[in-house]
Amino acid sequence: MNRPAHESDERDRADMLRLASGHDAALNELIERHSPKLFNYLVRSLQNEADAADLAQETFARVYHNRSKFDAELKFSTWLYSIASNLVRTKFRHLSRHPELSLEAANPQSDTEFRETIPAEQPTPSEALQNSESSDAVRRAIADLPEELRTPLILSEYEELSHSEIGNILNCSPKAVETRLYRARKQLREALTKWLQ
Repeated sequence: MNRPAHESDERDRADMLRLASGHDAALNELIERHSPKLFNYLVRSLQNEADAADLAQETFARVYHNRSKFDAELKFSTWLYSIASNLVRTKFRHLSRHPELSLEAANPQSDTEFRETIPAEQPTPSEALQNSESSDAVRRAIADLPEELRTPLILSEYEELSHSEIGNILNCSPKAVETRLYRARKQLREALTKWLQ
């Protein structure tokens, strides 16, 4: 284990012990260390910055409310991502029961997409490059993956977590994570055939 990661784990454990014993300021240190990566994970999972910000706050609220239940034998980041992943699953269940209007949906009155009725801002050259068709295609392909494949892929590729850590977060074996990653990558290859040629 590399030294900075080990030291970070020890700081996390110490802050959680302080938090559990009534030092609420320890939560601020945990938020400062973990919120940027957590937010990025949630944005990739939800494809929506506002929802990601809401779930990041909810994740840390649950850390606070469950502070006495933290198992100091586990890594704090694994526990944090477990909480966040459960909130993402709940959000997707809610969205499947209460669908929201998509900007890509057709407007029945004008037979155009709602997105086309929103005034476009002129992107800078770097934004135009960032929003290229291929990166949009990759984002769409990842968003279209089933949640059981998308979450381990994001945790592996973007958060760089090991199969074991992902298994702890998703309550499955490292072998199951490996299988899900294989299926996710296979589906991505099929969806992105045009861009891979």
